[in-house]
Amino acid sequence: MTVRRRIALVGFGKVARTQHLPAIDASERFQLVAVVDPAAVQAPVPVYPHLETLLDSGPRVEAVALCQPPQARYPAARTALRAGLAVLLEKPPGVTVAEVEALADIAAAAHRTLFTAWHSRFAAAVPVALEWLSRRQIRSVSVHWKEDVRQWHPGQQWIWEPGGMGVFDAGINALSIVTRMTSSLLRVCDGTLWLPSNRSTPIAATLRLETTDRVPVHVELDWRTPGEPQWDIDVETDRGSLRLAQGGARLWLDGVERTPTSADEYGGVYARFAALLDAGASEVDIAPMRLVVDALACCDARRVDVFEEAV
Repeated sequence: MTVRRRIALVGFGKVARTQHLPAIDASERFQLVAVVDPAAVQAPVPVYPHLETLLDSGPRVEAVALCQPPQARYPAARTALRAGLAVLLEKPPGVTVAEVEALADIAAAAHRTLFTAWHSRFAAAVPVALEWLSRRQIRSVSVHWKEDVRQWHPGQQWIWEPGGMGVFDAGINALSIVTRMTSSLLRVCDGTLWLPSNRSTPIAATLRLETTDRVPVHVELDWRTPGEPQWDIDVETDRGSLRLAQGGARLWLDGVERTPTSADEYGGVYARFAALLDAGASEVDIAPMRLVVDALACCDARRVDVFEEAV
């Protein structure tokens, strides 16, 4: 008989409700027993205002999925790990590289599982793309990740605050895929960030990256694009071309669509989390986050018009 591990969702915003909740409900490996969020409404399980309240007086839990804004991840993850819980970190896993590395050390000392869950790596077409690329040499990569921030992040003020990453909150999904595609490490060569004059984080960015094997990677991110989003990655190799579209949901190889017939992105996230728990292992990958932090540190920053939520 399969054991269902008792899990709590910490943070019950849009992503937790529309992605994590259905994935847990459909999973044979997890059972949702609590939600932690002082503002949660209409949750299907008991709600607790703080993680400490759940640990003190709530039901027994074995794991938590941290879905609150990244500025709150580190203290919650540290508390959970030291309480003996396994921890799944939504992307981005934190605000700084140092705090995620510290969490990895805490998890190792506590012999608990820590999982940086880069969900876009579990999109339907990504494993097929990675397998195809494994038999080829990449010549260049081009990323176009553009959407309307008012449509996809309505009311989310934390993305504009320090640590919120701005447009990189979406763009890091593309970087999580690209860092799996390349056989050598990526570095930020240069780039430009566009910051609204009333915000702390960028609304658009253009980056020039390069692997240690001198493979160029061009990245364009923009939250000022109305209509249908463009979440595309194009790869040229020594033997053909590849395009991932719709955030990794669709795939073209040499111009012919090869999209898998089924997809369960967050189901894949939780299947991986279950496998790590079974093995008593952790999976902490900071490569996508390191690129974002480096870009914020070294790229040219330019101010643009004031951004207001309503237009």
